[in-house]
Amino acid sequence: MEAPSIDTVYQAISALYDNPNVNEKEKASIWLGDVQKSIHSWKVADELLHQKKNFQACYFAAQTMRSKVQHNLSELPDDAVISLRDSLILHLESVSPDVNSAILTQLSLALADLALQMPTWQNCVSDLIKIFSNKNNFALLEILTVLPQEIDSSSLKLGDNRREQIKLDLRGNSPIVVIFLKDCINSSQTSNIALKIIRCMTSWTQVKAINLQELAQNPVVGLCVQVLRDYNTHNSLHEAATDCMCAILDCLEQNNNGDEVERMLFDSLSALEESYHLAVAHEEEEKAANLARLFTELGETFLERIIISTANGQGHFAMRSLELALVCVGHHDYEIAEITFNLWYRLSEEVYQRDYQQLTDAFKPHIERLIEALARHCQCEPDDQSLPEEGDEFYDFRVKVYELIKDVVFIVGSSSVFRKMFSVLQANLPWEQTEAALFIMQAVAKNILPREEYDFVPKVIEAILSMPEDSHLAVMNTCIQLLGELCDWIEKHPQCLEPCLRFLVRSLVQPKLANAAAVALQNICKACRSEASCHAALVVEAARAADQLALPIHTASTLMRALAAAISRLPHDQLCSAMRESVGVQLAGLSALLESNTELRKGSPTDPVLWLDRVAALFRDVDVAPPSDPSKGHPCMPAFKDAWPVLHRTMQKYVREGRVMERVCRCVRFCVRGTGRDAAELLPALATSLPPLYAIYQHSCLLYLTGVLADALGGPLSAPPLAHLLHALLPPALELLGKPDGLKDNPDTVDDLYRLCVRYLQRIPLQFVESGCCTAVVSCGVKAARLDHRDASCSLMSFLYDLLRLAHESDPATPLGSQINAIVSDYGEALTYALLEASALYLHAYMLSEVGKVLLELVDWQRRHGVDWVAAALPRLPRGRAHATEQQCWQFHQYAVKAVKCKEATRLLRDFARLYR
Repeated sequence: MEAPSIDTVYQAISALYDNPNVNEKEKASIWLGDVQKSIHSWKVADELLHQKKNFQACYFAAQTMRSKVQHNLSELPDDAVISLRDSLILHLESVSPDVNSAILTQLSLALADLALQMPTWQNCVSDLIKIFSNKNNFALLEILTVLPQEIDSSSLKLGDNRREQIKLDLRGNSPIVVIFLKDCINSSQTSNIALKIIRCMTSWTQVKAINLQELAQNPVVGLCVQVLRDYNTHNSLHEAATDCMCAILDCLEQNNNGDEVERMLFDSLSALEESYHLAVAHEEEEKAANLARLFTELGETFLERIIISTANGQGHFAMRSLELALVCVGHHDYEIAEITFNLWYRLSEEVYQRDYQQLTDAFKPHIERLIEALARHCQCEPDDQSLPEEGDEFYDFRVKVYELIKDVVFIVGSSSVFRKMFSVLQANLPWEQTEAALFIMQAVAKNILPREEYDFVPKVIEAILSMPEDSHLAVMNTCIQLLGELCDWIEKHPQCLEPCLRFLVRSLVQPKLANAAAVALQNICKACRSEASCHAALVVEAARAADQLALPIHTASTLMRALAAAISRLPHDQLCSAMRESVGVQLAGLSALLESNTELRKGSPTDPVLWLDRVAALFRDVDVAPPSDPSKGHPCMPAFKDAWPVLHRTMQKYVREGRVMERVCRCVRFCVRGTGRDAAELLPALATSLPPLYAIYQHSCLLYLTGVLADALGGPLSAPPLAHLLHALLPPALELLGKPDGLKDNPDTVDDLYRLCVRYLQRIPLQFVESGCCTAVVSCGVKAARLDHRDASCSLMSFLYDLLRLAHESDPATPLGSQINAIVSDYGEALTYALLEASALYLHAYMLSEVGKVLLELVDWQRRHGVDWVAAALPRLPRGRAHATEQQCWQFHQYAVKAVKCKEATRLLRDFARLYR
């Protein structure tokens, strides 16, 4: 791109912001994007900033400058970088307080990112304070705020060495920054400046640059407490002060700071309870939420010390923080109560791990009050006639309450909570309070000991079964869900089973209750398989009526899973008939759809997924007891043989529909898993049917299904058809991945291909290696190592790990051992470099545990064969702005070749990778 004229740039910016023509806007956006990517954008942005013609042009220039500094600083020679710094400082010096904050922020980020990437600019903080102080404190506050924030920016790739050097510089310069902030407090009383002062302090605190021992004398801490105490504070300033104090508390939690500092902060913040009550009284919800967050953070900061003191039979001054959190839980707005949830999770975890009854008893009153308050928050609106809908805020809140209660209930005992909620039911209360009590009972129902609870559960079940039909919809729905959660209790008291099943089957008729009823049926039938078989006819009739009831796809599938569980314990001949009949009903519907020419509409009766999911559900949950006569075969195999021709026709008709193909493969998967080794009878048909389909369209689900076949049916007898299948599928799969960006564009294929190879390696390793396939997939794996897709990377690493383990465990004198060791010998050096490069430059930190397992095996192989590919790989890694020093590479090598545990290797990789990021 040639250097554009400034006038043309102005015209494009005007078209982008002011032209009503959409096409012209799009053209301008594309052209300006090209300008930003070009080398000329440095000069263009600088000139636009000097001219200050209008806001749009200045913002475009500032944003361009920030983006170029962040991503393309290497385009400039060293002397130009210094000129750029001076130019940015000049622009920022001239920024007035009334300039748009977005422009100031972008320019400040540009200067901060530049400073972080200029190791030659030493003492940049003190230089900036000298340059800007008394000239433009407003701009200086913004620069000092964003500078610490950018240290851990993933875009900058500073590397740990530079990052630690910067943090050391910040800690050394923090006293002069605190003095500067104090001067700003003394010289200006505007809320805007106060906001910037507090945000600056927060940034420096978050990077651990502030000396905690001097907090008592820190003027910004006093300012924050004053802001939080003052009822008339603006909301944004109040939130900033909360953020700052939470950052300080987070630092306190991670350090041993001495009782004096901790007590001072605790006393100052706990004294804000009155401010919280004032905020509540004046309906200042944002301020109440801020203080709830602060009290929660206060409790988390001191939680470990509270636990230790309480376990030793002593009190701790911070115990009051739990009371403050409970005050917030009592707020009428459930969103404020939700702010405290992490504190209760952490409390329950600490108490559970210590498993000390005296400690558990100490926190019972807190958890009892918590659950009582949560029961109030879970109440629906009295005039609401519908159910809480999945996805809305109140529904999500109740889900979180449900999980929290399950987590903390051991402290007070499930039976105790159940009894307390039962007492609520006995009072003549409005429906919303009754429903909330039932909801809390549902959360603890699974923990009720079936052989110890005889008093309350029978009464609850009896009350549910005798509920009038005109009961509120939400109450009915929660009752149904509660029955499902009581499945373990019902299993131990089978006299309740039939009436419960009848109640749930009747509930299927009501569209809004059908899904809850189907889930409850599934839970109960699964928990009571043997007893449910005596009442299977009930569930069979309900399943037959699924189409007449027009149940949604997922509800019908759940009902089929309940049916499969109910018929699982029938005598084998009866199970065979029941399974063929149940599957046959679905196949009939699917066959009719295949023979018609109706257009596929998702979720409608013309959607084959409707039938496929039902067949999959039937095979998924059937759990057959071992036969007395193994020669008779699996009782579900006839149903599978009935299904396969129809499933194959479905694949042929919808071969280009990815969603349908995935569901057919899923269906076949459950058929194979459900029938076990007997499914080998259909393996030849499957092995000849899948390759033509994959040749038409490379759906990765076909690779996944092949892996399932190998896992479930792999063995000496099934090796020929499985080998044929692999030979047919592998070339087009590798061709797809070998295209430009093929690995990046097809991560699902990478995932399913290597998952497949793992199964072949585990089940028929010799045939897999001798076929030549292993060499091809290892070669592809070297290139795929840098793919930052979680599932794909995990499958690839699983394959490489299993391959190296097999090389380790196999006798080198055998054909399998010799060939695998030859493959490792040929590709080991390239693989070692690929793993180190991927770890340092491409993969997310959470993915490195899988890489660590592979590297450990690879290093072990190297030790046994007297080679050292790690030493050869390290000097080849790029030496950009962020890299490991020679000393760090040597140190990594020394530890890596001696590592024996996966955690050790993972930690090494993560620490090493941070040097490049």
